[in-house]
Amino acid sequence: MHEGQLVIRGTGTHEIEINRSRFLCSVARATDERQAEAFIAGVRREHWNATHNCTAFRIGEHAQLQRSSDDGEPAGTAGVPMLEVLRRRGLTDTVVVVTRYFGGVKLGAGGLVRAYGRAVSETIDRVGTLRRRAFTEMAVTTDHAGAGRLEHALREAGHRIAEVDYAAAVRFTVLVPVADEAGFATWLAERTGGRGRAVPGARVLVEVAAE
Repeated sequence: MHEGQLVIRGTGTHEIEINRSRFLCSVARATDERQAEAFIAGVRREHWNATHNCTAFRIGEHAQLQRSSDDGEPAGTAGVPMLEVLRRRGLTDTVVVVTRYFGGVKLGAGGLVRAYGRAVSETIDRVGTLRRRAFTEMAVTTDHAGAGRLEHALREAGHRIAEVDYAAAVRFTVLVPVADEAGFATWLAERTGGRGRAVPGARVLVEVAAE
């Protein structure tokens, strides 16, 4: 389990125009190379008549799988700067394709690097990012009489309730940041007069808003 990773919120597109050339960036999530290649193939089919469909992706718990392609642009002027944006942003499980429709004016190597990097950067800004954080699934048990008050208190305090199970007793599955386990147990004891019990369970990664 590796927390702190950044991922994009979802699929998105954004277009910029530089010296009459159109640069259309498409971005999506991919958790393995097969998904990344399938997304790339789909964009290429959609934009089969484009001058170039340049690509980059970073995948894995430690972003250990990284690939890029200039797709006919001068070496190092498209895929590499696209991949560098993903690296600088700390993104993983992300694939990008920048489709270029040539406008008749050559941009030069430096201009291409800036254009492809800008297209990816602006698209990520528009789509947004999330951060993966480690949480513990805390099983909180209480009686039926106090369940309503406890649920209200949990939500009011901003705790994440993943599930509520009404049986002989009421059990809430509450997602608590790993570093806050002790503090949560103290909070629960104070709110329930010692009646509520919290039992830690599995640790999970949850995607939360990036700071």
